[in-house]
Amino acid sequence: MNKRIVPRVLYGFILGFVISSSVSATPVYEIEIRNHLFFPSELTIPPNTKVKLLIKNSDPSAEEFESYELNREKVILGHSKGVVFIGPLEEGVYPFFGEFFPKTAQGKINVKAE
Repeated sequence: MNKRIVPRVLYGFILGFVISSSVSATPVYEIEIRNHLFFPSELTIPPNTKVKLLIKNSDPSAEEFESYELNREKVILGHSKGVVFIGPLEEGVYPFFGEFFPKTAQGKINVKAE
């Protein structure tokens, strides 16, 4: 076997492992939109950690996950899912709301060490 191919294959394998390990290490938190409400309406996540929010909209109408404090907005169509990455964040409380139903769709992210 060619001596140059082995290091390249090994390097590719190691790089792929590192990338997949870092992606799988991201904690995932699920939020459901149902009857124009967020369930759960309150999440607690660790500080200084990037997290993935998996948002499932069980309503037939669209809703927009929005947070000024998190600097995020994402429209989630009815009966579909969306992903929002947040963090790493300092300890504190970060409110979010549904742009299309702001009076009912409200929640907050609590960032604190456990």
